[in-house]
Amino acid sequence: MMKKVLVLGAGQLARMMQLAGTPLNLDVKALDVSSNKVVHPITPEQIYGDLAAGIINADVITAEFEHVAHDILDECEQSGKLFPKSEAIKIGGDRRLEKALLESCNTANAKYYFVNSKEDFDKAINYLSLPIIFKTALEGYDGKGQWRLKVAADAEAIWQDMADFLNASTTVNQGIVAEQMVPFDREISLVGVRRINGDVAVYPLTENHHTNGILTVSVAAPINTKLQEQAGTVFKALSDKLNYVGVMAIEFFQVGDQLLVNEIAPRVHNSGHWTQQGADTCQFENHLRAICDLPLGSTALVRPTAMVNIIGEDTIPDEVLAIASVSVHWYNKGKRAGRKMGHINVSGEHELQLAQRLQNLADILCPKAFPDLNDFAKKYLDKQS
Repeated sequence: MMKKVLVLGAGQLARMMQLAGTPLNLDVKALDVSSNKVVHPITPEQIYGDLAAGIINADVITAEFEHVAHDILDECEQSGKLFPKSEAIKIGGDRRLEKALLESCNTANAKYYFVNSKEDFDKAINYLSLPIIFKTALEGYDGKGQWRLKVAADAEAIWQDMADFLNASTTVNQGIVAEQMVPFDREISLVGVRRINGDVAVYPLTENHHTNGILTVSVAAPINTKLQEQAGTVFKALSDKLNYVGVMAIEFFQVGDQLLVNEIAPRVHNSGHWTQQGADTCQFENHLRAICDLPLGSTALVRPTAMVNIIGEDTIPDEVLAIASVSVHWYNKGKRAGRKMGHINVSGEHELQLAQRLQNLADILCPKAFPDLNDFAKKYLDKQS
């Protein structure tokens, strides 16, 4: 019997869930939270009523992003159909709740201090040491809502900018989290999945590269076993604590042989898009399997794979498709600077072949549209050669 899934949010993640759910005989619809209309994730001009109707018609409800209005989450929670539960989604959208969760699980993370006033700001500077990064507690993503204090002379100007932001904010209970900036070796992330019965599976750690605060490249390849085990332990601790159901991503800073949690995302995640071509079961299918209480699919790495985000561009050269083991995924969005328009997955039978194909891709793509890609590809190729 076909199960009906309602996704809160009608962006590209809901779209990719729909594409992954169709072979499983799942009927995936999405709630456009801006219009309160239930739509088809791929053809949003098809409308199926409002949230109330969507809740009634759905067997299972989930979310594609963590900044869902709390009244919507509460209404879905009352139906008993929401997975993961609203608590987990709310934690993912509030850095203060996220820090509390990490502390309750004794999970290593950057030293921090909560800021709501000038007095808090001064205390944060005394409690932490420069450099410090200040992040909005709510609604921060892709590097937005952040301030970096590197020298004491800039403190007053940064506080004034933050104070102006807080005074102008219409977001209820907005605040700032001050964090010690960590001199990390690299940024990596883990995408894992937990079923209703507690079964857990995790994908290989992914190395991430950001440009101007936006993820641009993720590479999934064989990695240090001890780091993988450490990340898996963190995932199990957090997901068990929340009685979590579905896919969750954890972003880490690697400092030597230790992982510090940067943030968690209670949903399918950009750094897991590589799973569409690099794993037997992609993150979107495994999320649907988990929330529909189906057996989880394999999360093993089938072949080294990299994901390259297409940001602010609605075309790429056709020659990209001539590269072996390349797949292009468009999101059917209107072009806008800084917007994630799609992504490219490229795979190899081994890391050297992947590095060569990634360099081939960088040679074809416009450097202005894909800044840093060529440098990243060259460094990755040099490391494998």
